[in-house]
Amino acid sequence: MLANLSIRDIVLIDRLDLALGAGLNVLTGETGAGKSILLDALGLALGARADRALVRQGAEQGSVTAAFDLTPDHAACERLADNGMDHGDGQLILRRQITTDGRSRAWVNDQPVSQTLLAEIGTLLVEIHGQHDDRGLLDPAAHRDLLDAFAGNAEARAEVAAAYETLRAEEDVLSEAEASLVEARRDEDFLRHAVEELVSLDPEPGEEEKLDEDRALMMQGEKLMEELGTFHSELTKDGGVDATVRGVLRRMLRQDGPLAARLEPVSAALDRAAIELGEAVAGLEALQADLEFDPAALERIEERLFEIRRLARKHGCPAGDLPGLKERLQAKLAALDAGDEAVLAAKGRVTAARAALKAKVTGLSARRQKAAAALDAAVMAELPPLKLEKAQFHTAIEALPEHLWGAAGGDSVAFEVKTNPGTPFGPLVKIASGGELARFILALKVVLAKGSSAPTMVFDEVDRGIGGATADAVGERLKRLSIEAQVLVVTHSPQVAARGGLHFRIEKADVAGGTRTSVVPLAIEERREEVARMLAGAEITPEARAAADRLLEAV
Repeated sequence: MLANLSIRDIVLIDRLDLALGAGLNVLTGETGAGKSILLDALGLALGARADRALVRQGAEQGSVTAAFDLTPDHAACERLADNGMDHGDGQLILRRQITTDGRSRAWVNDQPVSQTLLAEIGTLLVEIHGQHDDRGLLDPAAHRDLLDAFAGNAEARAEVAAAYETLRAEEDVLSEAEASLVEARRDEDFLRHAVEELVSLDPEPGEEEKLDEDRALMMQGEKLMEELGTFHSELTKDGGVDATVRGVLRRMLRQDGPLAARLEPVSAALDRAAIELGEAVAGLEALQADLEFDPAALERIEERLFEIRRLARKHGCPAGDLPGLKERLQAKLAALDAGDEAVLAAKGRVTAARAALKAKVTGLSARRQKAAAALDAAVMAELPPLKLEKAQFHTAIEALPEHLWGAAGGDSVAFEVKTNPGTPFGPLVKIASGGELARFILALKVVLAKGSSAPTMVFDEVDRGIGGATADAVGERLKRLSIEAQVLVVTHSPQVAARGGLHFRIEKADVAGGTRTSVVPLAIEERREEVARMLAGAEITPEARAAADRLLEAV
């Protein structure tokens, strides 16, 4: 609920701190005392357009702060959390500042926010209802949600939304399958030829690099063979280095006496050297065998290397990607061959999903029809006491064609009224006059109260143009509405004022430097005088005070 409203330098208000309570808060005062200023200030804190004319004359800037006490799971707190902002465990403080040059700044819990976000938060916190201002009830786009809230259709709505999303997903899969099939068939001849070429060539990963190396070695084969031959000749001439080393080693081993012991390390090293030399000569001979120049082998390598590179250029990919490309094209060809089956299966799933959605939509529509009848009866019961006995209220539900179904189902919903017999039903805003509209809104709000997410409702002169029993009926409904939510009502009716839990009088007075508007909370005796004033007018009589007592005692 709105716990506190602080206003600084707005129009005729220089400083105002207003502590509000739960239930019904009434604001009364003489015409022109400044009730509209209070509502304009509240609207500013809730994100309304900032007009520099709101800044009090002589001041450089004005500001409004609205403090709300909420549950931490309230939609406004969740909206702040979605924006990565602190919601103060349910205590929200909205602050708006405007300067004389028209610049505006906004904060929520001392965190700067845009006017757009402030307005979004504001709509979740307060509903302001005037004779020509009710966004939810006058906007047909909101009527379906209001009916569902009245009917308790949250679970049924969630099931419809889930079924709708499933259908959307299956339709996307079908579209992709059909598009893939069309594309594959368009390129089928190319695809089959490409797969045939790749399968025939059967390239292997890294094959191009290996073939390139082999080709380079074979092209240098004769020169390399000559060099290797020279190496071998020098190592093996005159018996070879290995034979020389082993001859020396044999003579060393025949030595005895002191020299033999001292030659042991030398002979061991020569023995190791002889083994290494033998292995080196054998490796050189094996290399000569491998590099034996073969013109036919070189031609085969060059032909395969050319074919690999040709296909790589043809498909616009590195040669190393050809094995992967072969697998992808084979899979695409397999998908083409199985394309009809895939599309047929996808169509079957779409048909099943559509049938499931139709069942959920039909069930939700039936719940709406039943709830609409109950809503119509409940609203109609509220109208006669509000001096709308000739009026009729009707919830029009129209079944939408299937292609217009969505996550909210397959119905359009509109609240319609007619105020005189023989006239057709029409939208609230077009049929009802200003005073009638305000009372229709009140009747609807009383019936729909439990479905409202806004913790605070403001009614601006909902009782204009009525009096007596009708005004009393308005007051009774406002009181009933205040059980479900905090209600602030600006009223000229003593019958409405008498039902308030808290009563504030708005006053305007001339002070040094100009005219100022103030808001005064009234104690019991002060309430009696104010209600008497509202009954009697300029001069408060004993009869008016007695009548005020009866009104206050009656509630």
